[in-house]
Amino acid sequence: MLLKVVTVMKQGVLVIRLEGELDVYGANEFRAAVDKELDETGAKHILLNMQAVDFIDSSGLGVILGRYKRIAQLGGKMLAVHLEPHVQRIFELAGLMKILTIYQSEEQALELL
Repeated sequence: MLLKVVTVMKQGVLVIRLEGELDVYGANEFRAAVDKELDETGAKHILLNMQAVDFIDSSGLGVILGRYKRIAQLGGKMLAVHLEPHVQRIFELAGLMKILTIYQSEEQALELL
């Protein structure tokens, strides 16, 4: 399954809703879509909605880490919601859980940001 990337601005936060597989094939699409939105909107924070992510590999982790580094240099934060158990386990193994703040819903994350 291909990756579908939907971006929307909410309260000054770039919300990225992913659906499908964030792998070597989807990583470039993710990078291009997110970088374009960051350039155009000037968003300082990113909220990843991972609810419909079926699979993630090292390319997907790398592209997420790259966007994290970009916003961290601006003093921004990266948040994530709806991590499926298998995706959360991969995030834990890769050390992403140490740099991302995880919330139960988009609304909760935006409220607490």
